[in-house]
Amino acid sequence: MTIHALILKESGLKLWGMTNSDRLRRTLEKMQVTSFIDELKNLPDHDSILLLRGDYLYDERLLKNLLKKHDTVLTTSSDAGEKPVAAHAAKRDAEKLIEILKGKEKPEKSSHLFFETPDKLSSTYMQKLRKIDPPYLLQIRDENLNRLEERLFNGSYKGVTDLVTKWLWPKPALIATRFCANAGITPNQVTSLSLLLVLFAGLLFLNGEFAYGLVAAWIMTFLDTVDGKLARVTVNSSPFGNIYDHAIDLISPPLWYLAWGLGLESWQPPFPLSFSSTIWIIFISYIAGRLVEGTFTRLLEPSGIFCWRPVDSWFRLVTGRRNPSMILLTIGLIAGKPDTGLLAVALWSGASSIFLVIRLLMAFYYRYSSGPLRSWFLEVDPDSKNPSLTERCFSGRK
Repeated sequence: MTIHALILKESGLKLWGMTNSDRLRRTLEKMQVTSFIDELKNLPDHDSILLLRGDYLYDERLLKNLLKKHDTVLTTSSDAGEKPVAAHAAKRDAEKLIEILKGKEKPEKSSHLFFETPDKLSSTYMQKLRKIDPPYLLQIRDENLNRLEERLFNGSYKGVTDLVTKWLWPKPALIATRFCANAGITPNQVTSLSLLLVLFAGLLFLNGEFAYGLVAAWIMTFLDTVDGKLARVTVNSSPFGNIYDHAIDLISPPLWYLAWGLGLESWQPPFPLSFSSTIWIIFISYIAGRLVEGTFTRLLEPSGIFCWRPVDSWFRLVTGRRNPSMILLTIGLIAGKPDTGLLAVALWSGASSIFLVIRLLMAFYYRYSSGPLRSWFLEVDPDSKNPSLTERCFSGRK
């Protein structure tokens, strides 16, 4: 059975440089819906049709779940009550539903049609982005375009990440992402610029030009935020782009640290640890941390180790990954002790990996003594009027 899509009441207004019709088409194509029609004529009786009002902005989770639920009408709250804006139904119901979605007929109770609100159709927990975020369904109007763009942008942000990405980059990244979207710059082009900056920063570190190298490296970390957000808000992600971006993120930090060390004029840190031992600690800790994260996700809980318990989410803010390590290098350089900055990276990377290994062992013990693990996000009550500090910080609650 083929699912066809028909977009009604198309809006010519643009969000992030594209019309909502184009956004819907890109989104649905990623969900394997490739048949877009303008009328019901010649539609096979055994196929189903997805009817969507083009003047509404849909959370991707709603579209994905609506495709899975046949004979379902998606509604939104209005002054006149629940207003139907989308439906997935058989051909026999399509003509009547089109009139209902256009507002020409009032919806009537049916024995085989199910009317669902956004909160009933989709969960509030976004496992991939590690946060609580109720699904949105918003009408597109001239006066709320900026608010809708910000909603799309904020919706693409991870709830659990490092302190730089979480608190420093969002506002400038919003400006940069908007510029790229309006200028037609693609996510892969931004990622390619990041790659050039990775190499440039490495060469500067290798030649002892630490200040200039840090400028290039920090710009790269900023663009690493921009390319992901740009891909999500323009629905322009791809398997290649995902691998391309993550490969750069995976390889660049340890190579930077090595180049930094080789660029030092002297090695006189406050602790009697050799340069080679420092580099080995960094590399081993980095690999161990990545292995722990991968093991936890594959064998214990798919949300990842940083979403298991609140302490893990708090630790993700400062864990010995790229951005916190960049802070240590920057502080070391400002203090006139670039060698001490590198040593600090090694010690904090080692401490972080030890913490993660301990948490992994605790998780395995819990799994075999008490049953399957659950992310603390699944325990959050989205209707609670007094969210905890942890919920406000990581789950998007206010």
